[in-house]
Amino acid sequence: MGQITIYLDSETEKKLVNTIKKSGKSKSKWVADLIREKTAGSWPENIINLAGAWSDLPTAEEIRKNMGRDVKRASI
Repeated sequence: MGQITIYLDSETEKKLVNTIKKSGKSKSKWVADLIREKTAGSWPENIINLAGAWSDLPTAEEIRKNMGRDVKRASI
């Protein structure tokens, strides 16, 4: 298991301590969870669940219908 040392200014440390107290986690667990979240290769479940949540959101086709034709692209 890896270990890291970080240095924080006083204001940042106070914010960290207050946030961690509210979470009920240890500093180590809170930082490890944050690193996992920031390095995840996919969207969080709560974001995925938002798909289709706005029934009045126009489709991509509806948005593009008055945009005209795209320019022919050169092949690679």
